[in-house]
Amino acid sequence: MNNDLDPLIQLAVSLGASKAHIISSDKIVVEDQLAQKCIEPQCENYGQSFSCPPHVEGPAFFRELTKSHPRALIIQLVIPALMLLSWERLGVGKVLHELVANVELEARKMGYARSSGFAGGSCKELFCQDHLSCRRVEENGPCRHPDLARPSMSGYGIDVFQLIKSCGWKTNFNHEEGLPAEDQLSWVAGLVMLG
Repeated sequence: MNNDLDPLIQLAVSLGASKAHIISSDKIVVEDQLAQKCIEPQCENYGQSFSCPPHVEGPAFFRELTKSHPRALIIQLVIPALMLLSWERLGVGKVLHELVANVELEARKMGYARSSGFAGGSCKELFCQDHLSCRRVEENGPCRHPDLARPSMSGYGIDVFQLIKSCGWKTNFNHEEGLPAEDQLSWVAGLVMLG
């Protein structure tokens, strides 16, 4: 199933992904209540960018997307857990968005012209934190970073833990009792729907 897509896996890893894997899109679990978590309790990024709710199409749209995009490339970045608890998380988020965007672009060049990338986190927080507002939301203008910013998986109700499990990857790296905080690992993920 993956042979024609091996170059995309290799590209993702060469760009910094810890792992990349192709799965059948029907293995992607989409839950309405996961998208609802953006609203209640309301995420601080809610409504701040065009790639987050209420400006994304949501779970119903993504379920339809899986029907027209039979395969997906999953990307995982394994990182020190403390990075997600500090401002370093913004740098991690940027790397993830850039990685997903580059893989999406390459997939399009390979003939998967309708490929669409999804990442984690708000693009407003990652790329436009120095601006008062998202230009697309406030002015219906062009995105300042269309080559980097990708929609957040959360707004579509994608179960990211199940996504990682579908690849056969670990979701918990810290099994040892008393492992010092600086040695604990975590991860972030993104995906590119291939169509």
